[in-house]
Amino acid sequence: MALDDARDLPFWRRPVALLFVMAFAMPVAFATWSALLNNFVIEVADFDGVDIGWLHTVREVPGFLAVGVIALIIFIREQVLGIVSLMMLGVATAVTAFFPSLGGLLAVTLLSSIGFHYFETVNQSLQLQWIDKDRAPQTLGWLVAAGSAASLLAYGLLVVTWKAFDLSYAFVYLAAGGFTALVALICLFAYPQFEAPNPQVKRLILRRRYWLYYLLQFMSGARRQIFVVFAAFMMVERFGFEVHEVTALFLINFLANMAFAPLMGRAVAKWGERRALAFEYVGLIVVFLAYGGIYFFGWGVVLAASLYVIDHLFFALAFALKTYFQKIADPGDIAPTAAVAFTINHIAAVFLPALLGYLWVSSPGAVFTLAAAMAGASLMLALMIPRHPAPGNETILAGLVATPAE
Repeated sequence: MALDDARDLPFWRRPVALLFVMAFAMPVAFATWSALLNNFVIEVADFDGVDIGWLHTVREVPGFLAVGVIALIIFIREQVLGIVSLMMLGVATAVTAFFPSLGGLLAVTLLSSIGFHYFETVNQSLQLQWIDKDRAPQTLGWLVAAGSAASLLAYGLLVVTWKAFDLSYAFVYLAAGGFTALVALICLFAYPQFEAPNPQVKRLILRRRYWLYYLLQFMSGARRQIFVVFAAFMMVERFGFEVHEVTALFLINFLANMAFAPLMGRAVAKWGERRALAFEYVGLIVVFLAYGGIYFFGWGVVLAASLYVIDHLFFALAFALKTYFQKIADPGDIAPTAAVAFTINHIAAVFLPALLGYLWVSSPGAVFTLAAAMAGASLMLALMIPRHPAPGNETILAGLVATPAE
């Protein structure tokens, strides 16, 4: 069904509605997995910093191989591939607690990660194809809010029920993963196959005029790994947070995201991607330096928890990178470049968690100092985005250097 024809469907069956349903379903599994992971691996699987580093390295391998999506969409519609990947994430999450060893967790994490990263690759492509450019920042902000609402629901239930009903890891993983898999199954049959107006290039492409976007993606992936892998791990290892306490911290994060993500969408639409990303990176420099201060100067748990929430809010501005690419891209490049961007985003993720795991056991503060330096490099790159990005005006250097189209 063509996108224009989909306007005649009931609202709940339209393309944007499907994006919202998937945006809600994915975090239920992924957020639950994240909330329980650090306590599960420490209490049940007896992990240390090296083990958690290897786990996250394995988790990021499918992200590095996201270019495989280009081969798959030759045979499978993007929409179907996204839904099947979402189902895979749910099923793998559901069985996580049944593999409480390093080898078992590496295997099941690899499977759930394939589902997560392939879903995210296709989902990003569908968002940019199905949402009008003029409405993209606001709509993407609302999609972030929908995902935050799902995470909020999952975390809220965990906080209320974990101790009250003495829940087990197995039960919670089964419930969350099963929910996501069930929603994906419903999406597979409840929605028609939507056809975007611009056929997508189904081969690997690297265009020189997208070089700034590629570099920003690389730095984003490298920097984000430090936050994802070590920030929550710090809360458990250094401050002894229990499951319901870690979950409460996550809950606060997503309450804040629900409130601020739509506002951030409007801010990006008004002020542009350069200012939004520069604001994010300046904030992250300060946050990561303060994280390091927790170890160098012995700062306390209240500051650590506050930084975690602030950190998460800054990362919510990352959708400005999507809208920057949407403005500079040829319409047919969106799907293959989404796959290439995911691979570039995960180049550092394949080796960085494992390497930094070894640095962590000797100097955790140095890990966060390195993250601050990465945020500084990202800031320098973001300042090269023009005020009004467009094909032929991808960077502030475009007017000085004639950049070939390819």
